[in-house]
Amino acid sequence: MPTTRFAPSPTGYLHLGHAYSALLALNAAKGGRFLLRIEDIDPVRCKPEFVEAIFEDLHWLGLNWAEPVRRQSQHMDDYKVALDKLRNQGLIYPCFCTRREIEKEAQRAGHAPHVGDDTVIYHGTCRHLSSTERTEKLAQNKTANWRLDVAAALRVTGSLFWHDNMLGSVKAQPEMFGDIVLARKDVPTSYHLSVTVDDYLQGITLVTRGEDLLASTHIHRLLQELLGYDVPEYGHHALLTDASGRRYAKRDKSVTLRHLREQGSTPQDLSKMIGDACARGHFVREA
Repeated sequence: MPTTRFAPSPTGYLHLGHAYSALLALNAAKGGRFLLRIEDIDPVRCKPEFVEAIFEDLHWLGLNWAEPVRRQSQHMDDYKVALDKLRNQGLIYPCFCTRREIEKEAQRAGHAPHVGDDTVIYHGTCRHLSSTERTEKLAQNKTANWRLDVAAALRVTGSLFWHDNMLGSVKAQPEMFGDIVLARKDVPTSYHLSVTVDDYLQGITLVTRGEDLLASTHIHRLLQELLGYDVPEYGHHALLTDASGRRYAKRDKSVTLRHLREQGSTPQDLSKMIGDACARGHFVREA
């Protein structure tokens, strides 16, 4: 039977779209294991009060999950092991560029500096540094992000695919994102690295999540292959929207589960709201 998970970040209160995604993941387990994971690697935006609110909201919805709850901030050693494995393969390198420098370089090269949700495409300036130059910069206490050399990684893996329950067989194309960051200057991991490691260590066999994260799967599939991990199945669902067609977001305080509960809504009311939205076709498909 499948093992699925719901993995929110405690950067705000859960909203109706979160409830929809969590219920889909629970139902996809089909009697197997349903896990809750707290993705709290961002020390600035993640708050303890939002962690507690996640537990409260999900319990109120009637969701139960297998214990223990994995909190990413408590497992930095796991991410270091994975990062060191990639380092030993010669597939990561230190990057000393600032975001502004990256954007300027992209503009000089005549390329669009962003892809997706404000993701800056990196064109490999520090990839071309010699080992001596890298050593000297690190010795000067220059902080660095650690990036994956995607072209070199793909030469190791060759073509990659994953199976998506919504989309069928999908070819991974991580090269379209450039050399992505796997460990940051202030945090020794990244979303892409920690999620890939967690899904493997937790034995996730089916990742059910919104289409806003479909692009990330291209990167995760590459990391799975490089690290020798099992590959889960995926199911990227359309995003629930309000009556105007706008996707729900944490900034929409009027649709947080906490607000709806305070206004007297019950879990049954929320189920009806989600069902009505589905019946009306209130979804948005990511490009």
